[in-house]
Amino acid sequence: MIFITQLIYIVAGKESVFDEFERIAIPIIAKYNGQLMLRTRPGQVIEAHVEVPYEIHLISFESDTDFEAFKHDADRKAFLHLKDESVRSSLLIVGS
Repeated sequence: MIFITQLIYIVAGKESVFDEFERIAIPIIAKYNGQLMLRTRPGQVIEAHVEVPYEIHLISFESDTDFEAFKHDADRKAFLHLKDESVRSSLLIVGS
């Protein structure tokens, strides 16, 4: 089992484009033995020494192979232009 934590920073004004990408990408996770465990937009931050992200995702996959297959999914890749347009940067943290 692997766990993916992603801090996502959005291009100002592109929130709806990001949401459109997420509506497509999130259901694909399950196709590859994955589960979106948490999707949150930070509302209350106690302390931060980094920029607070627009959204935080916690996702699990049964294996690295499943995660790689998800990243290369043809349906997801067809809409990566939405992610490219809306995501300024992201930080991906992988653990097991």
